[in-house]
Amino acid sequence: MISRRRFVTSSLAVSALTLLPCVRAATVEGSLEAEVRKYLKGALPTVGRVTLDIAPLVENGNSVPISVSVTSPMTAKDHVTRIALFNEKNPQPDVAMNGVAKVSTRIRLATTQRLCAVASMSDGTHWAHTVEVLVTLAACIEE
Repeated sequence: MISRRRFVTSSLAVSALTLLPCVRAATVEGSLEAEVRKYLKGALPTVGRVTLDIAPLVENGNSVPISVSVTSPMTAKDHVTRIALFNEKNPQPDVAMNGVAKVSTRIRLATTQRLCAVASMSDGTHWAHTVEVLVTLAACIEE
């Protein structure tokens, strides 16, 4: 038997699935920060509440495990509405993600770069975490 709290939390998480974007690459003309600002329509995220977990040294960029978690009670008044992941240098960065307060997937990394995870909350605030990853064997390189 599922509790009402678990049902509400699960419902909120499932509803967030439709709001999640794919991973987006920062353009050559722009920067990681500019892409995040563009996604947030000019708003600036606060550092905190989001944890982007990826190895700081990646031997092979073809399949890199990554997870993003957000500290949130996931109540009706305080819950995650979307999670986005940005990177600097991948030419084809379209990787879909889940709509819960913690997501895990594998991505391809073109070369050493910064990644930024952004969580938008139901109260209109935005939280972020940025990490730098050193890639020794690059993936996604178009010639």
